[in-house]
Amino acid sequence: MERITTHRVIVVGSGPAGCTAAIYLSRANLAPLVLEGLQPGGQLTITTDVENYPGFPEGILGPKLMDLMRQQAERFGAVFKMEQIESVNLRTHPFVLTTDQREYECDALIIAAGASAMQLGLDSEKSLQGFGVSYCATCDGFFFKGKEIVVVGGGDSAMEEATFLTKFASKVTVVHRRTELRASKIMQERALSNSKIEFVYDTAVEEVIGTKEGGVTSLKVRNLKTNAASEMKAQGLFVAIGHTPNTKVYEGQLELDERGYIVLPHRNSTQTNIHGVFACGDAVDHVYRQAVTAAGTGCMAALDTERWLTHERITERWDLPKGEEERVG
Repeated sequence: MERITTHRVIVVGSGPAGCTAAIYLSRANLAPLVLEGLQPGGQLTITTDVENYPGFPEGILGPKLMDLMRQQAERFGAVFKMEQIESVNLRTHPFVLTTDQREYECDALIIAAGASAMQLGLDSEKSLQGFGVSYCATCDGFFFKGKEIVVVGGGDSAMEEATFLTKFASKVTVVHRRTELRASKIMQERALSNSKIEFVYDTAVEEVIGTKEGGVTSLKVRNLKTNAASEMKAQGLFVAIGHTPNTKVYEGQLELDERGYIVLPHRNSTQTNIHGVFACGDAVDHVYRQAVTAAGTGCMAALDTERWLTHERITERWDLPKGEEERVG
């Protein structure tokens, strides 16, 4: 396996957080390498219209926005590679990252690996992502004004999504596969008291019906107690069964919380429990999960990284003639 040892900074992830970090690092002349991961461009690449990102009054397609971010980073010298991290060694320095293609070393690492929305696993769900199937109410709720929407899930996220969607939808139906909701009491009460929200229990969605041209028109559902199948009218499906941070490869080395999100132990810093390793975006944030907040933390991680490299005098060692590095320290 080829080993490359010439990177001061590697950014893992190419969504809004990773691309923003790459822009700032590149402009600081740090020539970052960006490893794009399983989903180049992050979750915005499965979103159609983005209307809440500043600077685009007419809105912009999610994939287009990420393409522009990437171009901006590349303009200043960032290099993007479509490789997936398979293992890391953060116990030694420089850090060692092994991808599905080669091995890298770096002095500083920014983890912007994001989080993946948990899906129902239906072929029809996948084919209609961005065409009536969504995983983010605050991102896409505006597009469902006056429509009937189904939210799948029974936890806090589902109750929050359903309540938020009542601002736009004519009716919101929460479909939950169990007899009781799993959400906290206060979130349940808020949703149950909302006259625009109805609940269907012991039921699972088996198929999403619709087309990319016309959007979602209905759902095929099945009652898990009676096994009876039926069709439910719906003009939109929001899946709110949770998110999984893409951090499994860092288990045992980085401090993670009980849900797998990276813990940032220092106030006002993106530094992790390991010096020289920084984290940003949805791999850290399980509250806001917005493109603009991810981009903001990407900026913070880049600035923190630049300051750390300068403080540790690692930047100086890279600027010295070959063979002079040992005189610095």
